Amino acid sequence: MTDLYQSQRAMRNLRKAALQRGMIAILDVGTSKIACLILRFDGLEDASEGDGVGSMAGQSNFRVIGAATTRSRGVRFGEISAMNETERAIRTAVQAAQKMANVRVDHVIACFSGGEPRSYGLAGEIELHDSLVHENDVSRVLAACNAPDIGEGREVIHAQPVNFALDHRSGLADPREQSGNRLACDMHLLTVDAAVVQNLLYCIKRCDLDLAGIASSAYVSGIAALVEDERELGAACIDMGGGSTGLSIFMKKHMIFSDSVRLGGDHVTSDIAQCLHVPFAVAERIKTKHGGVHATGMDDREMIEIGGDSGDWEKDRRQVSRTELIGIIRPRVEEILEQAAERLEAAGFSHLPSQQIVLTGGASQIPGLDGLASRILGQRVRMGRPLRVQGLPQAATGPSFASTVGLCLFAAHPQDEWWDFEIPAERYPARSIKRALKWFKDNW
Repeated sequence: MTDLYQSQRAMRNLRKAALQRGMIAILDVGTSKIACLILRFDGLEDASEGDGVGSMAGQSNFRVIGAATTRSRGVRFGEISAMNETERAIRTAVQAAQKMANVRVDHVIACFSGGEPRSYGLAGEIELHDSLVHENDVSRVLAACNAPDIGEGREVIHAQPVNFALDHRSGLADPREQSGNRLACDMHLLTVDAAVVQNLLYCIKRCDLDLAGIASSAYVSGIAALVEDERELGAACIDMGGGSTGLSIFMKKHMIFSDSVRLGGDHVTSDIAQCLHVPFAVAERIKTKHGGVHATGMDDREMIEIGGDSGDWEKDRRQVSRTELIGIIRPRVEEILEQAAERLEAAGFSHLPSQQIVLTGGASQIPGLDGLASRILGQRVRMGRPLRVQGLPQAATGPSFASTVGLCLFAAHPQDEWWDFEIPAERYPARSIKRALKWFKDNW
């Protein structure tokens, strides 16, 4: 864990240096698209103030000056599967964004959705040397958190203190300069498959870029798609991407759980391609133009031209009713939502005081999805679009850009993480603890 702590600190220092120079690139490496935004920062004094993900009102300190997206290549389930292809796609997106912004950037902050994320809840407690909480007391209580045995080949990508308690006062966002005798802390740890992170690091390095930060797509989608009240009172964000569906649960403005389902919109397209015997690109067009999950009597009569250019006239002139198309799409969408519901249930989501669910991501745009989702998830469900960001092109304001926009907010308002504090080297956490479920019930 020591290496990881140092590499995260090094990335955080690179990010600070880039922000001081006033320019940084955002890179969202997805299964269906790769998006690059270039941000210019103006008022930098407040860039790292506040409680990380506080009110986004202060986000006027940056604007988007370059934006580009390209079709993703070599990425499956949110993980790089063909290095050369992904490198080419990243270069294409970054160069196009640089051209639009008319600047060159060296530093990028990236997010990705793969790596089979696992959440852990940690707790630590210390006696204070004097009756006031100092910076080094926060470091000590974080070091006292009994970190889990995360297993071989796993790496921590987020380690955030989500709650401090001073004596009997819980729910403190920042205990510094407050008086008391005992300081306790709850921390949320998110780990992913180390190989997935290493591949992304290596790929970005091959593109002659320096990585100045890394984030889970599920986390940054939640930052973008949930409104402040939802993050405060408790809500889940379900980010339906192309290759996977990310889940994040927020409470008291912090992410307290994350997971993913290895299914997404591309699986729906693939089902259409197989059932109708058409190429993937044709299936994607049919899904986008005519897709849905709820058939009515009208849909029996609505015939869809499949089209194609196979040269077989009979095959290329085929038609399918919209009801048949919905019959292909709906079972897969139900499967994705049912798996998401299982993950939320296992996390103890039903114990939270508010149970709002927000659906976002490109695959959430299928007509009628909100009705189907509220039946399966049995909760209050709404469709989420990302918050507005200065300079963002209209084409990048839809649900499919939730993680991209969230990554901008993450860059501008980083939440305090474990590696932002000077933790004594001999105190790196090393003891074992159970998964997130018990922690939910005890702490919230």
